[in-house]
Amino acid sequence: MYQGSIKELHQQLISKERSAVEIAQATLKQIEAVEPKVKAFLTVTGDLALATAKAVDAKIAAGEPIGMLEGIPIGIKDNMCTKGIKTTCASQILANFVPPYESTVTQKLKDAGAVFVGKTNLDEFAMGGSTENSSFQITANPWDLARVPGGSSGGSAAAVAAGECVVSLGSDTGGSIRQPASLCGVVGMKPTYGLVSRFGLVAFGSSLDQIGPFARNVEDAAIVLGGIAGHDPNDATSLKVDIPDYTQYLQPELKKGLKVGIIKETFGEGLDPVVAETVKSAIAKLEELGAQVQEISCPRFRYGIAAYYIIAPSEASANLARYDAVRYGMRQESANLLEMYSNTRAAGFGAEVKRRIMIGTYALSSGYYDAYYLKAQKVRTLIKQDFDRAFEDVDVLVAPTAPTTAFKAGDKTTDPLSMYLLDLMTIPVNLAGLPGMSIPCGFDHQGLPIGLQLISNVLREDLLFHTAHAYEQATEWHKKQPSW
Repeated sequence: MYQGSIKELHQQLISKERSAVEIAQATLKQIEAVEPKVKAFLTVTGDLALATAKAVDAKIAAGEPIGMLEGIPIGIKDNMCTKGIKTTCASQILANFVPPYESTVTQKLKDAGAVFVGKTNLDEFAMGGSTENSSFQITANPWDLARVPGGSSGGSAAAVAAGECVVSLGSDTGGSIRQPASLCGVVGMKPTYGLVSRFGLVAFGSSLDQIGPFARNVEDAAIVLGGIAGHDPNDATSLKVDIPDYTQYLQPELKKGLKVGIIKETFGEGLDPVVAETVKSAIAKLEELGAQVQEISCPRFRYGIAAYYIIAPSEASANLARYDAVRYGMRQESANLLEMYSNTRAAGFGAEVKRRIMIGTYALSSGYYDAYYLKAQKVRTLIKQDFDRAFEDVDVLVAPTAPTTAFKAGDKTTDPLSMYLLDLMTIPVNLAGLPGMSIPCGFDHQGLPIGLQLISNVLREDLLFHTAHAYEQATEWHKKQPSW
């Protein structure tokens, strides 16, 4: 059920065609109708949604102006702290954790009057590419309920695709916004590292994590990013930059002379031929709209996955050491302190989280640090240099978002390596700290969505929004909805 874009809903609110309560009720009704099948939410916050909506309606009745996000239903990935609302990271170890504080992004959205409808499902601690690693439930892809929605932000992507919220927030460490956006046929945006505060985001890979929006269209993503971006003294990696109104870059036509580079290394082994053809058609459309298209080589692009699966688990190993059963989270009562640590972590963490902690701890251990972690960081620098050279010649890079469309649940659970390869196209962008976006660009023969990935240089979100919006205006893919 498509409720309308942010702008459409905003217009309905200020013209009093619909009330914020009516919009919230319609959204909660949709959640109630489809959740038994989709399972996108871990917690639904109906009372909070209606209370916020009532406050927005009271403002409108008093003749006060309202912002673009006021009264807009939004879903929040369940690894962002929400004061007084369970934040589980889809893990048993945090099954009953209620944070005593609010994350910066959710506080900004609260202050903007957004209507929180619930916390969405994810791979445990954001580790996975299919949302099958959640300790609580497996989320289904709204386009085919037997298939996965991607991950780790699968719940957030599926919720937007199924009309359970207008927009949602996800986090992207190695592709966890863009890949599920591609598999669910929605827009997913990963901003420049440091543009959005990570304060209150439960840490996975601290040098890689970034929060961003899911939306039905590019304009909605631009509005949400404008609402959550900005410097935060609580986050040491937060950038001190002015945040523009990203909607000003949404022009119906592509600006003359825009240079688009096709990353040659992304069209090779492992790419589904249908995905390749569909993405090439999307690139041809950009050329038709006036873009100057050329092939670009990023020779170290393919080493991204190997470097990432040393760096990210190493950072996870350090970050997840805090789950010691002493201060918060699950506790397994034991004979002594050491037993309590080991018993709690054995019972509380799932198989994938344990796997990554072990990989990371090994890579950081004495005698192996230089051979693995240090070398991976050097490769990361080389990947960044490839991108730097590419952006000397072009404004925007394009590639497939994911090598395949959505696969059936259970197909890859016994083969972690094939699951890791799903992030082949997205990981290098995180390693370089660049902004990336996935937009719908077509479907395969089974009616499953395919995403086009756009990448720009640091803090050039304007180019991503401009290019994506021009493509969107010239195509109809973003208007397609899953049929139930």
